[in-house]
Amino acid sequence: MNKTSVALRFDRDFYRRYYQEARTRVVTRAEMSRRADLIAAFARHSGTQVRTILDLGCGLGLMRRALLKSFPAARYTGVEASAYLCRKYGWTESSVATYKSARPCDLVICYDVLQYVEGRQAAAAVRNFGSLCRGILHFGVLTKEDWYEHCDQRLTDADVHLRPAAWYRRRLSESFVDAGLGMFVHRDSAIHLWELERVPSRHRGK
Repeated sequence: MNKTSVALRFDRDFYRRYYQEARTRVVTRAEMSRRADLIAAFARHSGTQVRTILDLGCGLGLMRRALLKSFPAARYTGVEASAYLCRKYGWTESSVATYKSARPCDLVICYDVLQYVEGRQAAAAVRNFGSLCRGILHFGVLTKEDWYEHCDQRLTDADVHLRPAAWYRRRLSESFVDAGLGMFVHRDSAIHLWELERVPSRHRGK
């Protein structure tokens, strides 16, 4: 998707429909605040000192306040492909596949983003996570299994790239260990996971 297409699709009406209008939104601020609390609890449990937070495809920044409440000394960077959101909230305009940071971050988040990115760029984004993160990655995406088994299709955006969960797991496993609940630990970090805290690898998707 080129820059013009991104600007046309991810405009004010898109975010109003899926994130602000009570009848059609797919998530609430309270739900995202609870997700931020989960991420923070995992970071504290793992002993990770969170000084830098990178939120890739941060949207309206619904986790920002709760994350900074948990980590008040941390620096939060929001990255967005939507020029509209960057103008409104001051996010850094860039792609999840190409964004670069001077140093790897302690906590990287990419939630509900990669289903909007075509195959090669999505694969590049997952590889990019390995370079951008030195500690914890929180990752979530609408998968093919979610579309057919878990989500409410009446509210969920259908104009996306649906891939099997294994497609993501296989690529993430190159740099990360899956700790469940969307939490991934970088293989080069000092974080220790016991065997039953790890999700077994079964990569059947292409």
